[in-house]
Amino acid sequence: MKNNELADFILKSLSEDIGNGDHSSLACIPSDAMGKAKLLVKEKGVIAGMRVAGVLFEVIDPDFLFEPLIEDGALVSPGDIAFYISGRQRSVLMAERLVLNIMQRMSGIATSTYQYTSLLKGLKTKILDTRKTSPGLRFLEKEAVRIGGGMNHRMGLYDMIMLKDNHIDYSGGIENAIARTRDYLAENNLDLKVEIEARNIEDVRRIIAAGGIDRIMLDNFGLKETIDAVNIIAGKYETESSGGITIETVRSYAECGVDFISVGALTHHIMSLDMSLKAV
Repeated sequence: MKNNELADFILKSLSEDIGNGDHSSLACIPSDAMGKAKLLVKEKGVIAGMRVAGVLFEVIDPDFLFEPLIEDGALVSPGDIAFYISGRQRSVLMAERLVLNIMQRMSGIATSTYQYTSLLKGLKTKILDTRKTSPGLRFLEKEAVRIGGGMNHRMGLYDMIMLKDNHIDYSGGIENAIARTRDYLAENNLDLKVEIEARNIEDVRRIIAAGGIDRIMLDNFGLKETIDAVNIIAGKYETESSGGITIETVRSYAECGVDFISVGALTHHIMSLDMSLKAV
């Protein structure tokens, strides 16, 4: 996301929080009072949101002095300081909750992603996110996945064709769904990757026979089914395992030889990383 789009998001978020004024600060903090604060990490994990924090402080008060001490993707432990911020005390207090909300959430996602990707060392399989994101926050949550070492699946419905079970059923079957997709892409002169969901081994065989796709999603396949599917596909198309794969099972699925594993929990089962903004 470009910084001007990020700035628009920050301004909208501030408006939601401030309304007609930060009356707590206006009541007791002089307008010319200056101060300094630090972002204190209180939990082990992967930091994410440092880039966003820099833009946030610039938008809130151009006179802020932002001093980052670590970069996005750094491993952090309790007691680490991510940055110092100096400026008007009222501005610090105005920014406090928004920067924490963003960085705690992004760091939680980056930490979870790192835990998954760390388990796949030595294997070709890549971890993907999904569209199971918070409305309005997808760009931040997907950035956090990248920071944690994962890869983004499609950003939305516009940048990849993904034929899932409902598309297939509404189209009257796998063959119809693929044929209509081919026609649509040709008629509209679109160059989009096509992924299609397989619900069983028979679906895999029908998809291969139809052709015209780039990736086959093996949805809720067991380990033996996954191995069988990978052997049948034999590298002709990319493969993606999806559905109910956990931190405990991700390595086993990767060892089946799939190219990708998508994990919706990265962005919809979030444990934020604990941190606080403290006056110094």
